[in-house]
Amino acid sequence: MSAACFAAGDGRLRHGAALKFFWGPMDCGKSTMALQMNYNHARQGRRGLVLTRIDRSLGPQITTRIGLAHEAIEVTEELDLCELVRSRWAAGIRVDYLICDEACFYTVPHIEQMAELVDRYDVDVFAFGLASDFRSCLFPAAQRLFELADEVSRIQVEVLCWCGRPGLLNARVVAGTVAREGEQVVIGDTVDEAEVRYQVLCRRHYRNGDLGGNR
Repeated sequence: MSAACFAAGDGRLRHGAALKFFWGPMDCGKSTMALQMNYNHARQGRRGLVLTRIDRSLGPQITTRIGLAHEAIEVTEELDLCELVRSRWAAGIRVDYLICDEACFYTVPHIEQMAELVDRYDVDVFAFGLASDFRSCLFPAAQRLFELADEVSRIQVEVLCWCGRPGLLNARVVAGTVAREGEQVVIGDTVDEAEVRYQVLCRRHYRNGDLGGNR
């Protein structure tokens, strides 16, 4: 195997790379799964890059609510994922895969670049993120992932609404009320005392704006 092929990923040895999108509501373990995926591939000798955008920590890292964390490359509007990988190859650094957390906050061009890395360079791309925003509308990047990904999987960790039904939708709560208008991306948390917070609700209680006991 030539040095050029060795530096350019090993997807071709497995009959082609793939773009996979793992999605679910808040608290279903997306970031935890992203770190587990990175661990599993690295343990088998593969080399990858870990990326995120607007992590809850507001830093260049992936953090999880169960306490796991990993340094990551912050994805900015200007970052070209293909150029990022090619620059690593030019430096002699092997890149077999990308872990892309919070992919719903990426731009649509970033998603196109993910597909380019898979199709042209045999680099696996594993994307993790929400599907819909606080208005229950698809994020543009998530919509493009649904359209382009080779595999789309809903993460199976069950998230419950306060009523016990499956939690499906991500409500933005401002001053104790479910917000229906505003910027698509606003940083918040899930703790009750946060000025802007998010709560997973079933469809019925999302539509009714009923937060149960967490008002």
